[in-house]
Amino acid sequence: MRKTDATNPPARNVDEYLAGVPKEARAALEKLRKTIKAAAPMASEGISYQMPMYKHHGMLVGFAAFKNHCSLFPGPAVMERHQQELKRYDTSKGTIRFPVDQPPPAALVKKLVKARIEENEARAARRSSSPSGVKKRSVP
Repeated sequence: MRKTDATNPPARNVDEYLAGVPKEARAALEKLRKTIKAAAPMASEGISYQMPMYKHHGMLVGFAAFKNHCSLFPGPAVMERHQQELKRYDTSKGTIRFPVDQPPPAALVKKLVKARIEENEARAARRSSSPSGVKKRSVP
């Protein structure tokens, strides 16, 4: 992960984040960035939880570099729906981990991003159709 300390403050944008990542991981994450931007041109790009994050009606996806791998964070629901395509990756709830030299194929990343867009837009539509504009939660 990008080191953050007194001499290296947290990244303020994705370019700064990538500049602080080792070269091999940077190449993989730059490919991810390009693929995400192509799949979600309307998404805003920023830093959240000290990592690159893309938002459109809420979080779409994020990514990060770590010591021995990189990760893509598309969220658990999308991963569950695409679990067969993700079998070859080390995964946990909402996270896909991969070696820096073996990023997921662009077609798979685009599929996951587009699924997140659909998920977020459907949630936004439900919220806007409720009488108060806020989704009501039931309390157990």
